[in-house]
Amino acid sequence: MDIDRLTAIDVHTHVLASVTEEERSGVDSTALAGRFGTIPELTVPELAAHYREREMAAVVFTVDSATRTGRPPRVSNDEIADLSAEHSDVLIPFGSVDPHRGEVAIRQARRLIERGGVRGFKFHPSDQAFYPNDPMAYPLYEVIAEAGLPALFHSGQTGVGAGQRAGGGIRIKYSNPLFLDDVAVDFPDMPIVIAHPSVPWQDEALAVAGHKPQVWIDLSGWSPKYFPPQLVAQANSLLQDKVLFGSDFPALSPDRWMADFAKLDLKDHVRPKILKDNAVRLLGLGS
Repeated sequence: MDIDRLTAIDVHTHVLASVTEEERSGVDSTALAGRFGTIPELTVPELAAHYREREMAAVVFTVDSATRTGRPPRVSNDEIADLSAEHSDVLIPFGSVDPHRGEVAIRQARRLIERGGVRGFKFHPSDQAFYPNDPMAYPLYEVIAEAGLPALFHSGQTGVGAGQRAGGGIRIKYSNPLFLDDVAVDFPDMPIVIAHPSVPWQDEALAVAGHKPQVWIDLSGWSPKYFPPQLVAQANSLLQDKVLFGSDFPALSPDRWMADFAKLDLKDHVRPKILKDNAVRLLGLGS
């Protein structure tokens, strides 16, 4: 990966289609359509082409919520890792394992790490139906921390199930970022990324990130023009070295995000930190 060539690194994108599918059913994207409209379902190679065209890199992942949903992820961790290796000039794969699966999840995480390529792990507490500080998940975090990899956690509201009867069974309470304060204390050497503006808990996210040195915030899932003012203020000052560009593509395009980000009142030296430099440090891409 030629870091100098890249204009930005998007730390939050979803793979919604497998290269093995003859048709794309819309199972994942229809759950989000009420909030984001029509969502393109892209394979790993299609995501690579999208970001290569923009001279950007992207972190790519699925979400394993098999215990809650009763079905495996539409795209496997292995497919994402293998195909990302073929497009390593622009793609950085993260793994996702369901913490409810106990020893199975631990073995899966170890295997993904040992096979190489996976640069972190994605968790979605609301979709996976667990509190991040539940001791049930701690043996899994131990594997991730031992490998020195970051763990990225969804926070706040979610488009998954939005507008559906009973919100599709999704409980947003699991995604209060304050629960990550416990995780940060108990795993002080594991980088933690709080994903998204954490509405309605933005102040909690800022407090945790400001207090715990290994906690970061990504800005995905919301157009920058809707960012809470306190988030913009701290991204422009106290947290300028800990805030990351993320789009949530394909729910929100990097083009839309970047256009609105350009209109934020930010210091000139802060913009490149958010767009690329902070991610380079977090992911160890400069070493």
